[in-house]
Amino acid sequence: MKKVLVIGYVWPEPNSSAAGTHMLSLLRLFRQQNWQVEFATPAQATEHMVDLAEEGISSRNIVLNCDSFDQYILEYQPDIVMFDRFMMEEQFGWRVEKNCPQALKILDTEDLQFLRNARHQALKAGRELKQADLCSDLAKREIAAILRCDLALIISSFEVELLTERFKIDASILHHLPFMVNLAQCPTETKSYDQRQHFMTIGNFRHAPNWDAVLFLQEIWPLIRKQLPSAELHIYGSYPPPKATALHNPKTGFLIKGWADDAFVVMEQARVCLAPLRFGAGIKGKLLDAMIMQTPNVTTPIGSEGMLEDERWPGVVCKQVDAQAFANAAVALYQNAEQWQQAQADANTLLNKRYDAEQLGRTLITRIEQISEQLEQHRLDNFTGAMLRHHTMASTKYMSQWIAAKNAPPQPS
Repeated sequence: MKKVLVIGYVWPEPNSSAAGTHMLSLLRLFRQQNWQVEFATPAQATEHMVDLAEEGISSRNIVLNCDSFDQYILEYQPDIVMFDRFMMEEQFGWRVEKNCPQALKILDTEDLQFLRNARHQALKAGRELKQADLCSDLAKREIAAILRCDLALIISSFEVELLTERFKIDASILHHLPFMVNLAQCPTETKSYDQRQHFMTIGNFRHAPNWDAVLFLQEIWPLIRKQLPSAELHIYGSYPPPKATALHNPKTGFLIKGWADDAFVVMEQARVCLAPLRFGAGIKGKLLDAMIMQTPNVTTPIGSEGMLEDERWPGVVCKQVDAQAFANAAVALYQNAEQWQQAQADANTLLNKRYDAEQLGRTLITRIEQISEQLEQHRLDNFTGAMLRHHTMASTKYMSQWIAAKNAPPQPS
């Protein structure tokens, strides 16, 4: 039985974020192999965190910049360690290397944070994305973490291409893994065009691209409402701050609904899902949920990025990121039953072709097994990663040791 240790940035919240759903799907995949799985995190418990014990997964809290982790991992002795985002690899990767050098190290990037940040900076400056935006200090940190690991899980096909083409990362240490959907549990029929009404969007309010989309909807919604005076926009998401709830306006139909007990239920009730994303990275869980519930959507090129290749999009990708153009596309889809039904069919096609959990999971496990069997050669082939793991490059290691020493209680004289 393999032993897996997952070091989480936060506790998984599958009902709050796409990242939480993706993490839980990975944990379940590892359990399906009859592997022993433990989830460890320095994060505080949250009200929406999943009950890992019910999933047969043990868990524990760990401490940042503390030598107690060394004793913990020495006792656990994992065969595989998966870091949830590059910050966890920075903090704990050198400790794993020191205490369990033969453990296979996987980095689950979720999305490329340096790409999301670069796009955000360009948007705030009101200009196109530049190469200098991409080549940031954040990019250097994140790509270094990818290189130090044996395998990095990349959720978007666009991001795989970005890493291999622009940053010349060897494909042997990358694995494209989009969201894994259990197709057998997807509904074959949902509410019809005539049974649905109104627009909706959903997303964790703490995620900057989601909050920006809500602000953009403040511009878009009056243009939709002008054409559809009785329509409403229902905005769902976990952790709505006061600045979000202050936007709630029943008179205009701009309704901040906040937490949704079941995202699929509210998704199915809506006729159209809106996702006017102006920046971001990875792939979008809200749009995958829309496909599952056969809810056509209107989004931007950022929204659809990495989610399809030559397939038809289940709705409209508004190439012109402009409030009026987006509003017109949303109204047209809302009113056109034939276009709406075609989008439903396109959703089923895309789901089956690209998001089958059984196929994606099988491919990942095969890749992990192959690398495990030839780990020494795999690491020899990744010389850049070995160089970055060398002690002269491990600034985070020495910073962590300095903090641990500073926090240690004084020794009796």
